[in-house]
Amino acid sequence: MMRKIGIIGVIAFLFAACRPSANVTTPPTAGRANFVNYLAIGDNYTGGFMNGTLTVSGQLNSFPEMLFEQFQKIQGSKAARGPFIQPLLHSDNGYPGPKLVLGLTHSLCIPNDSSLAPVLFSPFIPDPIDAQRYVYPANNGQINNLGVLGIRVADYGVAGYALVANNLGLPYASRFYNNTAGTPLDELNHAVNNLYPTFFTMELGMNDVLLYALNGGQGNGTGNAIPIAPGTYNAIDIIPTAFFDSNYDAALNAAIITGASGALLNIPDITALPYFNAIPANGLNLARQGQADTLLSYWAGQSWTKVFQPGANYFIIKDHNNVTRQAVRGELILMTCPLDSINCAGWGSTVPIPDSLVLTTDEIQFIRSAVTAYNSFIQFEAQRHHLAYVDINSFFSSLQTGYAYNGITYNTQFIANGAFSLDGINPTQRGYALIANKVIKTINQFYGSTITLLDVNKYHGIDFP
Repeated sequence: MMRKIGIIGVIAFLFAACRPSANVTTPPTAGRANFVNYLAIGDNYTGGFMNGTLTVSGQLNSFPEMLFEQFQKIQGSKAARGPFIQPLLHSDNGYPGPKLVLGLTHSLCIPNDSSLAPVLFSPFIPDPIDAQRYVYPANNGQINNLGVLGIRVADYGVAGYALVANNLGLPYASRFYNNTAGTPLDELNHAVNNLYPTFFTMELGMNDVLLYALNGGQGNGTGNAIPIAPGTYNAIDIIPTAFFDSNYDAALNAAIITGASGALLNIPDITALPYFNAIPANGLNLARQGQADTLLSYWAGQSWTKVFQPGANYFIIKDHNNVTRQAVRGELILMTCPLDSINCAGWGSTVPIPDSLVLTTDEIQFIRSAVTAYNSFIQFEAQRHHLAYVDINSFFSSLQTGYAYNGITYNTQFIANGAFSLDGINPTQRGYALIANKVIKTINQFYGSTITLLDVNKYHGIDFP
């Protein structure tokens, strides 16, 4: 009935490195900031996660690592001093599970059909050293990068967070937290007291709304979620703004207690990530009028408006009210929707795509309203404490229409974009370099620094087989 739906499409360009078009000759200076001791506080992006897991190459190409390398180049006594300690893995296979790589996939119902798509790295052999607790042998276990996959601002007051997260399949904090029975705020206080940072970056808040989106809006998105225990919220709920603000303020106060300068990164538009746009909501492609007539007849007894015609059509979905209907413009299909179910089992045509794989218009509005509210508070905190405010949200918006850097245009198109990895959420090395440059530009403007920008194109984008 349908022409084959593919994720990748045509790859528009090869991800080859280009030389910068101009040489930077301005000496790198610190301005009003002091970068001697740098501390990175954050979640997925701070930790360098990419391709669906944690790898040592991701850690070594996290945006905080890139920033540290540029901070080291500053002339004078305010330059960053090493080492910049991250809880590095031993292997690059993926932890705790395999990374995603590009590989050939074969249709279950279309003979001799194959295409390039993300597949799990195989053979995956877990490295037992990766699962061991990471302890840096000097300075009371110094850690400069506190990036933890999945952590929310809402979790910063949860006692035993590292242990709870480990039991839920997120073992990242338990690998390096000084006290796994304490709260993430306790860990931050420990890191600050150990390192006595003079500069920090804080990239927090994305997961307070992302987990709701990743679960297809199955939780409470109204902003009025009820805690499941005192100070603890369901992982799939959007965190109420007042609770977010209180926990963010507590974390920030811990970070600035030494008088450190810093930069606060806001939250991107979650719904613009490739994960929510790789499969278009109007991806039901009909080749002939007869196919359209068949679907019109099939759904004739339903009261909702039906539009089927040759070409692109909106999928049939089940919404959060358990109502079967045709998707409308602006609604989103999650990347985890199995394409073989669409191509071979009638999903989206004669079988509605489950609600857990769809974001409807009101769920999208819940997400965007929460991001706007969180970002408003982050900006308020930056202004109140005289810190740089890094508008990642606006920068990611510019990626939607294409961001040119030295001959390569980066965008949010899945795979053929260079900026986002195969999981559709976390950046590639090049994506992290773009984030690092945005941070540097903001620091330079706010603190009067002249820190050198990175050559984004020297890093890896998507690795093709």
